[in-house]
Order: sequence, then C-alpha cells, then structure tokens
Amino acid sequence: MKGLLLRLSALDADAATAVRVIAHFEALLGGALDPVTLTRSTAGLAGCAAGLELPDGRTARFAPDGATLAGAPAHVSGRVDLEPAGRVWLERPGAPGPFDELVLEWMAIAARVLAGRPRPTRTPRAADPALVELVLSGREAVEDRARALRLLGLEPGTPLRVIAVAADAAAGPGTDTGPGTDTGAGRSADAGVEAVALLGRGALRGTVRVARVGSLGAVLVQRRDGASGGPGASGGQAVSGGQAASGSRPGGTASPAAELRAAMRERVRERSAARRPAPGTRVGIGSEADPLDAHASWAQARSALRFAVAGAPEEAVADHGELGPLVLLADIPVERLRAQADVRRLGELGEPAHGERGGPTTGQARPGGELLAALAAFCRTGSLRQAAAELHLHHSSVAARLSHVEKELGWRLRDPQDRFRAQLALYALRLAGNGDG
Repeated sequence: MKGLLLRLSALDADAATAVRVIAHFEALLGGALDPVTLTRSTAGLAGCAAGLELPDGRTARFAPDGATLAGAPAHVSGRVDLEPAGRVWLERPGAPGPFDELVLEWMAIAARVLAGRPRPTRTPRAADPALVELVLSGREAVEDRARALRLLGLEPGTPLRVIAVAADAAAGPGTDTGPGTDTGAGRSADAGVEAVALLGRGALRGTVRVARVGSLGAVLVQRRDGASGGPGASGGQAVSGGQAASGSRPGGTASPAAELRAAMRERVRERSAARRPAPGTRVGIGSEADPLDAHASWAQARSALRFAVAGAPEEAVADHGELGPLVLLADIPVERLRAQADVRRLGELGEPAHGERGGPTTGQARPGGELLAALAAFCRTGSLRQAAAELHLHHSSVAARLSHVEKELGWRLRDPQDRFRAQLALYALRLAGNGDG
C-alpha cells in the first residue's frame, strides 16, 4: 500500500482510489488498532509524513518509509481536529494531494475509535459502478436489476432513495455564481470522491452505497427501520413504476436532506478553520422508490441537482420533494430560460464586472457572485439580518448588495411579488447554467 495514492492518482484519479482508501482503513479498524499502526500505515498510504495526537495524550508521527519522526511538524498540509482534544494531520510538501482530505477523514474516524468513541454510524461503502449503473437503468431486465441489488447488499423489497452528487470547483463562502461557472479555485474535484468525503463522516444512517456514474456521484440509501432522516427532514413522495404516489410505506426512507446539510456545514467549518476553500459540492435528492424502479428516483435526483448551487448548505442540497411544483421549471428548454429577460439580466449581474471587489482570488466568490448570493439568501429567509448571519457578513454589507441588485434590475425586494420574481429568476438561472445536472 506504500505510496498507493500518489501512484494511482497519476493513472486513475477517480472513485476507484477512494475505494482503496476506505478498504485500507476498514482493514485497520477490523484488526488490533493502535496509534503507531494507524499513523505509520497512513503515512505509507498517503506517501507523506503523518501524525496523530489523541485526547489522552498519546502521540505518533511517522515518515512514509515507516521511520519514526520526533518533534513537532514543520509543515502541516492538512489536519482534522478531534473532540474534545487532539488531531490528526498530514505533512505533504507543497499543496495537499487530491485524496488527502479523504485520508484525513478516515484517519480521524480511526483515531476516534482509538480514543474510545463509538463510530457515529455505519460508514458508506464504495460500490462497483457497473452494478450501480445496472440498478439505475430502466432498460435492463428486472431479474438483472434484482441480482445487482443483492450483490450490492441491498434488499429488492425495501424502498430506497437515490442521491446525485456533483463536484464543482471549490468555492468561497456564500458563493452563488450559478451552476457550471468557474469560481477561480482550479480544477473540479471528482464527484465520486466528493460523495465519499461528504458521507464518510457518517452523514447518513442505513445501508449506503456510493459509486461514480458518468460525471456524478450516485448514492443509494436504504433504511430498513423507516426512521426519520433527522430534524426537518421531509418524507417526500414514494415512486413506483416511474410514477409518484403520495405517502410513504413502512420501512421507507425519509429524506436525508437535513442530515446532508448538517454534514456540509461541518465540512465548511473544518475547511474554513484550515483556511481551505469551501467544498464546491452540490447534492440532489430523489424521492423514495421501489428498488426495482430506482431509475425514477435517480432521474428526480439529477433534476433536483440542477436547482442546487455550491455554497450555503441550504442552497447546495436540493430535495426533489421539497421543491414541489418548482420542478416543473426543469421541463423548460435551457434556450428558453436563457432568453427570458429577467434571467438574462440576472446572469449579467453575476458577471465579474459587478460587485464590490476588483476580482476574486483562489477560493473566493466572484464579485458578481456575491450579489447573487446575497439575493438568494434574502429571498430564502425574507430577512436582511438572517441573510447576513447566513453569509457571515454585517447586515449593512448585505443591504448594499441588495440595493445594487434593485438598482440594476428595477426590483423592490421588500415587495413580496418582486421577491418572488427574483427567486423564480434565480432558479431559472441555475437551470439555464446547469443543463443536465
């Protein structure tokens, strides 16, 4: 396993490498784990020095060749803090590697086990993409789909949900530049890896399978107890035979929207503390479905994904059930959306020429994007102070940005009708900029 990440990322930087990372730590957790074994193994896996400090004072620090390192690290390229104290870290020269965040999250899970803290939930399992694609296909024979479900460890008779995850370029806090735009933070991340990184912190209960399907991460979630997906979760609608039916069956899967938003907030806080750009992750959630009709939930998840925008967790996670009749907007051709006057003017407002700063640096929102982020937060909350709190800004800064929007578009955002018009234009702009999720 020595140097595995560095060798594989040069050849196949996708979710297949994430599978190997997870398998590595699962093997460690299944054996006689101790700080020395965990740290030495992580250093060899990542191909750089790694360190660990547990709440009880135990420490370890190793080079990638297995040699013990003494003293404090000179350069920490990434870290995850443990609670109530302690941390794990990597010491990679230069910029962090493409899988360092995933390695650190799993190293932290193992460290919490060492510290005597139970793992919060069953961790997700990276699945064979071919099997997941078979389950999500509506064209394959029912027998083949049922067999694929069983091979994935899922029950053909228990409802499930499908979640779509997209990995845009990392964005600064509050970014709302419209899906598909470049935030200046460099290359887009791998969607399969982002899905594993988000869910690897135990964001979802139940049986969770993750794979990369095309350019997206596909997540299958099956809960056998029918328990709620957390505070504020919406049950949505059951999907059978490609059609929506009201209600939820016993043993069904309540919407995980609240859990995913909470996990995303945690990721944003951790990356902010480490002075790293916020994750450019978007999530779309499909409705509950019969497993043999998972393609219907997958289609809904991809449709909901078009409404999501990287940045605030409330905007980055879109639930098809929560959108209600707004999902009908997704049926409008992209060309017609782009040609609509409000959408066109709002898109122009989001360009870098507008805003308060001369231009963004890596990890920051574009100046025009800051205007759209302020508008989205105000339309969603209906309160200047709540919008400011969400964006971590003074309310006078948000007021100035909204005033700019009103001046450019001729709206009065205190008027409910104009605010509704603005919200509708924001949704249409996202759909226009993100044709198929």
